[in-house]
Amino acid sequence: MRFSPLEKYEIIRLVEQSNTSVNKTLQELGTHKSTFYSWYNAYLEDGYDGLARKPPERKQYWNQIPEKEKQLIIELALENPEKSSREIACLYTDTYKRYASESSVYRILKAKGLIQAPAFELVRASKEFTDKTIRPNEMWQTDFTYFKIPGWGWYYLSTILDDYSRFIVHWKLCKNMTAKDAEETVEEALMLSNLSRNNMPRLLSDNGSSYIAQDFRTYLKDNDIKQLHGKAGHPQTQGKIERYHRSMKNVIKLDVYYSPMELEYALKNFVPYYNYERYHESLQNITPADVYFGRANQIINERQKIKAKTLQKRRKNYYQKQNVSKIYSDSFLGQPKTLKNDVGNKFCDELLLNPKLNLTLN
Repeated sequence: MRFSPLEKYEIIRLVEQSNTSVNKTLQELGTHKSTFYSWYNAYLEDGYDGLARKPPERKQYWNQIPEKEKQLIIELALENPEKSSREIACLYTDTYKRYASESSVYRILKAKGLIQAPAFELVRASKEFTDKTIRPNEMWQTDFTYFKIPGWGWYYLSTILDDYSRFIVHWKLCKNMTAKDAEETVEEALMLSNLSRNNMPRLLSDNGSSYIAQDFRTYLKDNDIKQLHGKAGHPQTQGKIERYHRSMKNVIKLDVYYSPMELEYALKNFVPYYNYERYHESLQNITPADVYFGRANQIINERQKIKAKTLQKRRKNYYQKQNVSKIYSDSFLGQPKTLKNDVGNKFCDELLLNPKLNLTLN
């Protein structure tokens, strides 16, 4: 039970004016002796104001994000409201060359009311594709999805997605969903990718009528393209392009389009954003274009260097405020964070008690 300052003051006055002993009076009041004396000492030191409940002081750690950096994260989130906290964390690292973990960014944005609930339910495939690709253009996934345009009817979007990088190689909005439409999509994708005859990708599709048609099979055979089909009734095989279509529709279908030209314009804006700007979680938060064009390792290594440099700077700034030259030694590598913090804080306390000590861990 928590007492108000007035109640604490009344108990102090009752004990002071009581004719019996302090212990007996406190027993009758149902107040513990140590609790009473903590109130009484605060009252003697600061008067009535000392009886007010003081907020607990949060323990400070060396790796806390400075307030200036928190403000930068908030400003970045306000400038990019469509991005999640995960994407904001990556964008912050790439933009300002400083590191902030995804969980830290989430907490900062949530405290400011900038975190929104997801607009759709996440569904994971039950199994993974067994033969995973190891390079771009080793295998492409293709599929159709559909849109209904008022006054125009149904239109079908044919997409070619690189299996390794999730890069959208090509897309085509079609009036029909025939083998000819699928063939033209593949042909245009091959022209854009400029692949040699002996370096043709495999093509993974479902068992739709356009993909099992004899004309389409003949075209693939003439171009030395091996065709693969997903298992019937098992769309997880084409999970990457299925997932792309769902992510794309979550954005595109927020508007109503009254002509195919309007829909094409929206797709022309979304596909470059997806390829070159959107951080893909399954690609270690790299854009599909970075993976497709071979920049992924360079970016990941750079982020690791930024992370190490940022943490080193925070640690140095924190312990410099405690007048400590060096607090972590090689012996602490791989030790739990709690052990590092406990030893570091005890070391700082010892130095604050005796500033003349020249204590350094080597």
